[in-house]
Amino acid sequence: MNLIPGNVSLAQWRDIYKGGPVRLAPSALPAVERAAAAVAEIVAAGAPVYGINTGFGKLASVRIAEADLETLQRNLVLSHAAGVGEPMPIAVARLMMALKMGSLAQGASGVRPQTVMMLEKMLAKNLIPVIPAQGSVGASGDLAPLAHMTTAMIGHGEVFWSGKRVSAAAGLAAAGLEPLILGPKEGLALLNGTQFSTAYALAGLFEAEALFRAALVTGALSTDAAKGSDAPFDPRIHALRRHRGQAEVADALRDLMAGSAIRASHTTGDARVQDPYCLRCQPQVMGAVLDLLRQAAATLGTEANGVTDNPLIFTDPAEALSGGNFHAEPVAFAADMIAMAVCEIGSLAERRLAMLVDPALSGLPAFLAPKPGLNSGFMIPQVTAAALVSENKGRAFPASVDNIPTSANQEDHVSMAAHGARRLMAMTENLRGIIAIELLAAVQGCDFHPMASSTVLETARAVLREKVPHLDDDRYFAPDIEAAIELLKNAALPVQNLPGVA
Repeated sequence: MNLIPGNVSLAQWRDIYKGGPVRLAPSALPAVERAAAAVAEIVAAGAPVYGINTGFGKLASVRIAEADLETLQRNLVLSHAAGVGEPMPIAVARLMMALKMGSLAQGASGVRPQTVMMLEKMLAKNLIPVIPAQGSVGASGDLAPLAHMTTAMIGHGEVFWSGKRVSAAAGLAAAGLEPLILGPKEGLALLNGTQFSTAYALAGLFEAEALFRAALVTGALSTDAAKGSDAPFDPRIHALRRHRGQAEVADALRDLMAGSAIRASHTTGDARVQDPYCLRCQPQVMGAVLDLLRQAAATLGTEANGVTDNPLIFTDPAEALSGGNFHAEPVAFAADMIAMAVCEIGSLAERRLAMLVDPALSGLPAFLAPKPGLNSGFMIPQVTAAALVSENKGRAFPASVDNIPTSANQEDHVSMAAHGARRLMAMTENLRGIIAIELLAAVQGCDFHPMASSTVLETARAVLREKVPHLDDDRYFAPDIEAAIELLKNAALPVQNLPGVA
């Protein structure tokens, strides 16, 4: 796709995250050239300007001679490449590079066109820097991880190339690229910004959205398995409360169950008056989740299209203005919202699962085992889901409420957006396991009914049963869970018409 800086949709960022190709729209280059010329004009004027001819952070008052400006930028990059931990996933690192390219290409950072194009060339050749994922506090930019990205661009550090982890120098040579030599301001422009935090937050959003939709399917399946009612999904109920997400979730659940013979079998004569909250309140809980995800998506969509460098370069007249666009507070808040949403999707799904394995609530055989007692059935998978839910609850504590001043108190308030966003990947992995177990249990529950569910839900059952047979007697359970997890990873459930963040 052609990336038009400042005008990229969430769907396009999602496509890049999923591995889609990305090219910079040529129309962006004239603005980049004008900003680079403005930096040259500022350098020639000789007045001290932060990051161009001064030190950085607390050292901003140290003046740097013109002869040392290239060395200044190189030293900045190498000294700031101080991250630790496991490397970023390649998909997230690609997204970060594309976000940085889109920011620099708006012509407010003062880099040269060849610097922006270096990112495009590396993406096109799938040459991805090895970037330790820990070391940013989400203010003054995601300095350490972006420094590792830039280190690879200048021929130091490591890259992933052809499925291997190799030196950046070797990777660049194999890809036919020359290491970049940084000009004035360019190292700072590459390091300063929220692209690491934003990439992780967007990745978390995209994973959460997919699992939200899958949980609507498993929620409907669980409702049918327990012979629950679709009356709580009546649109008249939700019109009175006026929350958009709630109404859309109710519509989706009603549509998912439409035509179910299981539902029709107990429409009349059912002694139960009301279902447990985990079934009855799905629109209220999942609708609130949807509204929250949409709010986070709006924030991240704005952030992804913004310029978060410092100082910013303006061209008429040539001027550098120091500000704080690198502060990732909006991203931190969005990541905290996504974390809460992920936590609640899993919490509700686990309660449905617990309801299914309890014969007093579901009316199904104990632990969904045809011969309970001799067989334990879904007893321990529900325990596993509970463990994953609890782990996510611990991770959902807001990151944005923390602050540890850095750089000798020059940078005295930071966002902690980086780890707030990074935790989302682990949380969505846990959520995928929870929903996978519910999928297994809900389909097992439906198997006990002689009649069919709706067309859509029967499609979901068939998708699972192609990989996992009905549980007649206890067997090695872990492969069943892994198979269900893989189905969710591959988006195999029929979720195409379900609501999402866009």
